[in-house]
Amino acid sequence: MLGVCRGRRKFLAASLTLLCIPAITWLYLFAGSFEDGKPVSLSPLEAQPHSPRYTASSQRERESLEVRVREVEEENRALRRQLSLAQGRSPTHRRGNHSKTYSMEEGTGDSENLRAGIVAGNSSECGQQPVVEKCETIHVAIVCAGYNASRDVVTLVKSVLFHRRNPLHFHLIADSIAEQILATLFQTWMVPAVRVDFYNADELKSEVSWIPNKHYSGIYGLMKLVLTKTLPANLERVIVLDTDITFATDIAELWAVFHKFKGQQVLGLVENQSDWYLGNLWKNHRPWPALGRGYNTGVILLLLDKLRKMKWEQMWRLTAERELMGMLSTSLADQDIFNAVIKQNPFLVYQLPCFWNVQLSDHTRSEQCYRDVSDLKVIHWNSPKKLRVKNKHVEFFRNLYLTFLEYDGNLLRRELFGCPSEADVNSENLQKQLSELDEDDLCYEFRRERFTVHRTHLYFLHYEYEPASDNTDVTLVAQLSMDRLQMLEAICKHWEGPVSLALYLSDAEAQQFLRYAQGSEVLMGRHNVAYHIVYKEGQFYPVNLLRNVAMKHVSTPYMFLSDIDFLPMYGLYEYLSLDSSQTLSPNVSCKTTFPERCL
Repeated sequence: MLGVCRGRRKFLAASLTLLCIPAITWLYLFAGSFEDGKPVSLSPLEAQPHSPRYTASSQRERESLEVRVREVEEENRALRRQLSLAQGRSPTHRRGNHSKTYSMEEGTGDSENLRAGIVAGNSSECGQQPVVEKCETIHVAIVCAGYNASRDVVTLVKSVLFHRRNPLHFHLIADSIAEQILATLFQTWMVPAVRVDFYNADELKSEVSWIPNKHYSGIYGLMKLVLTKTLPANLERVIVLDTDITFATDIAELWAVFHKFKGQQVLGLVENQSDWYLGNLWKNHRPWPALGRGYNTGVILLLLDKLRKMKWEQMWRLTAERELMGMLSTSLADQDIFNAVIKQNPFLVYQLPCFWNVQLSDHTRSEQCYRDVSDLKVIHWNSPKKLRVKNKHVEFFRNLYLTFLEYDGNLLRRELFGCPSEADVNSENLQKQLSELDEDDLCYEFRRERFTVHRTHLYFLHYEYEPASDNTDVTLVAQLSMDRLQMLEAICKHWEGPVSLALYLSDAEAQQFLRYAQGSEVLMGRHNVAYHIVYKEGQFYPVNLLRNVAMKHVSTPYMFLSDIDFLPMYGLYEYLSLDSSQTLSPNVSCKTTFPERCL
C-alpha cells in the first residue's frame, strides 16, 4: 500500500511538472511577445485582417495553439486534483500483524521526521471515505445493567450527541433497573431525532448463562453474542459499544466504515492493544485462542444480515463449547469467544484503525494510536480502575471524559435541520402553547414554566430495599438543592428506614454530589436511600415537581413528607412504623386512627 500510494504521488508530481513547463513556454512565446510596448493578442477576434502581420496561415496556427494550451491547462488542473487527493492520504506501512501510518515531512529523509500515526486497518484505497447520507439513521446497541452502568451510559450518550449530525437509534439491552432509569431519562430529555428501544436482558440470560465467566461484567458481558437474535430482523447493521466509551468525533465517521467491508467480512474490530492474548503477561498465563494479538470488543461493527445468513448463533456456540472443555471459563467475557471464532475464521473480520478504540487498560500500547488530538476518535476505559488507570496521557483523557460528564445535557436538545423527527411535532405543539400566553401578563414567566420538561435521572446511586412482610413500612420523602447537601448525613443517622430524595442540580453539581456521597461512609453505608436527580432548567425552583418525583418512587405503603431542614428525632422511624397487629389502610388518615403516632 505504501509503495502504491508513494509511487502514484511521484508519478503525478513528475507528470504535472513535465506538462506545466511546455505550457508556460508556449504562453510566453505566443502570448508574451510585445512590440512597441503593446501586447499582441492571441484571440482571432482581436487580430485585425488589415494588419500586415495577419495571414490565413498564422491565424490557423494561433487557433491551434490556443486549443492546445486550453487542453494542457485542463490536464494540469486534473492532475493537481489527483495529486491533492493522493497527498490527503497517509501511506501505510505494514509490520507483521500491525498496520501503522507514518507521514514524512517534504524534503527530508531523516527517520526522526517519521510520525508514528494511526493503525490504518486492512483497507487498500487511497481515496476518501464514503459519506453518510445527511438524514441516514445510525443504529447503536449498548448492553446496560444496574445503577452504575446507567450513569456511564449517560456520559457515553452525551459524547455521541455532542458530535453527531445524523438521527440516532439506540438499542439498549437492559435489565429492569437500567430500563426504568434510562426510559425516564430519555423521555424527559426529549432530544430531537433520537429514538430509543429497550430489550429485556433478563430474558436473554438463559442464552448465555451456561458459559462460566470470570470477568467483572458478569453475565451481561456475554450478551453481545446474541445480538443477531435479539435485535429486529430487519436491522441490517449496528455499532455495538461498551458503556465505558467516550466519543471524540462524529459517530457517522465510524458508520461510514461499513462501506469498506468486502467479501465475507461481517465484524469490524480494533486490534487488542495489550499483550493478553500473546500469553506472556505472567508465568503459566493461558489465554483463549486468538489471531495474533486478538481483537477488543469494546467497539464492534456488526453486519447483522450477513451474520444471520452465516448462522452466527450456531458458529459461536460450537466454538464456545469446544474451547470451554479446556479453558473451563472465559476471562474476558464475550471477547474471548469472539476471538476464538475469528481464529478459526479470520475472513470474518475487518480490522478497524486503532483510533476507533484507544484502550486505556493496564499493559496497553495505546500511545501508538495517536500523536495529536485530531488523531483521537474513541477512548475506551476498559479497566476495572477506570479513571485511575495508569497511562502517559491519562490527565488529558480524564479531562476529556469529565468535560462530557459535567456537560449541560439541555444544550444537546438542538434540532437537526432538514431531518424531521417525532420531537419536531412536540416542539410545534409547545411553540403553539407558548404563543397563546400573554407576554404582558405579570405571571407570564410562571405560566411559561408549566411547559418546561426537566430532565430526570432516577436512582442516581445504588439502591436496595426489601419491603417489610407486614406491609407497614414508611419512607421519608424530601427535596433539596446543592446548598442543603450537608443535611444528608444527619438525616441518615436519625432515620434508619427507606428515604426518597429529589435533588435539583446541574450536571456539574450532580458530579459534585456523586463525589461527596462516595466519600461519605454514612451515605455509602446506606443502600435504602433513593437519590433522584432533577436537572436544573429555567429560573425557578420547581418545589412541587421535586416533591412529586420523590413521592412517585416511594415503594412503601406510607410516607413521611418533610422539609430537608427538619431533622427527625432519633427513633422516629420505629415510632411511625406500624405493628403488623395494627395494620393501617393506606387510604386512612394517620391522625384519625393513631393520633399519638402523628406527633
